[in-house]
Amino acid sequence: MKTMNRNRLLGEIKLKQNEMYSKAKSYGYTDPRVVFCSQDLDTLLNKYQGINQKKGSGV
Repeated sequence: MKTMNRNRLLGEIKLKQNEMYSKAKSYGYTDPRVVFCSQDLDTLLNKYQGINQKKGSGV
């Protein structure tokens, strides 16, 4: 189950990365739409990191 969640989260991260790159190319890196997307990506990456830290600690 955890592997499925991790794989799903990786898929969401990849989609958000692609969305952010596309918006940055269209609007520039400092556009609020790109910044908001980047913040969403940060949240997903933090969740992923949290899952990996729990796995490594034996929890």
